[in-house]
Amino acid sequence: MRVDVVTIFPGLFGPFLTESILGAALRAGHLEVEVHDLRSWASDRHRVVDDAPYGGGPGMVMKPEPLVDAIEALAGPKGAERQAHVVLLSPQGRRLEQGGLAELVREERLVLVCGRYEGVDQRVIELAVDSEVSIGDYVLSGGEVPAMVLIEGLSRLLPGVLGNPDSALSESFREGLLEGPQYTRPATFRGRSVPEILLSGDHGAVARWRHQQAREITRSRRPDLRGEPAASGPSEGPGDKT
Repeated sequence: MRVDVVTIFPGLFGPFLTESILGAALRAGHLEVEVHDLRSWASDRHRVVDDAPYGGGPGMVMKPEPLVDAIEALAGPKGAERQAHVVLLSPQGRRLEQGGLAELVREERLVLVCGRYEGVDQRVIELAVDSEVSIGDYVLSGGEVPAMVLIEGLSRLLPGVLGNPDSALSESFREGLLEGPQYTRPATFRGRSVPEILLSGDHGAVARWRHQQAREITRSRRPDLRGEPAASGPSEGPGDKT
């Protein structure tokens, strides 16, 4: 998969793209990411990419000319011959969930557009954007962090990125469940012991226990994932049980 990012702050992506699993994936060629400075498409000598909103109001709005030019240079004009799927990171977008990542990872090429200020001129969306994505119901200064979240989530679904390919099969949100509790050595820590079932060596029993725990945690903390009503009273974690 290739991902092109359009931003006015390309320097924010440096460490993010060189460290940890994502950095290894890029070095191994499982994923290609290129970050582009939107100001490269500005036509004036001051490289201006924003202007005051029509109708008045606070803040600035990202201008259509440089954004549409940048998007079309990377993805081609909107339509059947487009070479990449263009995503605008926007509070108005569809909330990002694991299922949405599974859809986007099928694309061979993505162009991620990082909004700033009060947003982008509506004509950019109409003329050049294929979809909008939000990472949650809160306000950030721009689309750079959401773009990083999207890239990180997509990279984990690409073949060869994770050291153990089964890791992606047991993570939270698969089958509408949160992941259950995890334990490692020592077997006892400050009076709290690892559940005996995990030490039994019975892989079938362990799998059933983990699935049961995942269902209980999901029912307690995120019943909406299973289409169930919210639980009443304080939530109970696995560490509270005997």
